[in-house]
Amino acid sequence: MKNKLRSSFNTRQYMVSSDFEVFFYQDKNFKTLSPHAHDYYECYLFIEGDVTMEIFNPNGDSSHYEMSPGDLMLVPPGIYHHALMHDSDKDYKRFVFWISKDCCEKLTQESVDYMYLIQKAEAFKRYIYHLTPASFHLVESKFLRLLEEIAGDRYGSGAIRHLCLCDLILTINRIIYEDDHQKSGSEELTLFQNILSYVETNLEDTLSLDDIARQFFVSKYYIAHLFKDTLGVSLHQYIIKKRLEECRNAITAGSSITTTYEKFGFRDYSSFFKAFKKEYGMSPKEFQNLSALKVISSSQNIAITDTK
Repeated sequence: MKNKLRSSFNTRQYMVSSDFEVFFYQDKNFKTLSPHAHDYYECYLFIEGDVTMEIFNPNGDSSHYEMSPGDLMLVPPGIYHHALMHDSDKDYKRFVFWISKDCCEKLTQESVDYMYLIQKAEAFKRYIYHLTPASFHLVESKFLRLLEEIAGDRYGSGAIRHLCLCDLILTINRIIYEDDHQKSGSEELTLFQNILSYVETNLEDTLSLDDIARQFFVSKYYIAHLFKDTLGVSLHQYIIKKRLEECRNAITAGSSITTTYEKFGFRDYSSFFKAFKKEYGMSPKEFQNLSALKVISSSQNIAITDTK
């Protein structure tokens, strides 16, 4: 989905929209821009690359931050900054979010909760935070949801975009606020829940342990132990169970067996056949025939009832 929502990098450093703009960039051979400032707020979520962010203080001195995956930057209007690219052969991936002062003022009228991070950046001159893997994935999902809604042209898109915008901003502010106030909670549980959500929405993809570990910036051994300790099964076993559930539902709904097992990530019919029979005690074909008989029987019962 990310590739479909990717923006071509534009060197303009001004807003066309009067409220907000959001981008997902993935570049190679990125050329460092000169230090620049905006008349709007810039929020930046770093995903990947070999980059150092240079941010200038009002007195002209600058601070350098070697960016790590999950780093979040909030730069207020008038603060000069730029990204220094070290290895241009590496992919440079990031989300960039611009929001105007007028839009921020309107949101403040709804609730001051929108402004926590902005107020902190302006008051304490702290511009960069590091998100935990679970928090990073949560914020990333909010960015993607907003981009997806902007890219579409569906009924109520204007209202949904506003809701997605508010959701993104409040999520970021809540994460930073709770981190600042050391709110108790289980990061491990949040990570586990986010992995479950990610698996369920990406069952048609490869979903290897290595892929998921890279997605959440944690060790694959950590994820393996997390699933074994929490569910008593491995991540691989959990994915197989979820895929089999989707296959069962699809076959019940009338989809062909071949189309179904290929769609939900089984490499070949043999592996699908063995997994399905082990899980449900019958072959996919037997299950398909049984489902068809139940549909016929149900239809006949309805017809008999109608004739009475």
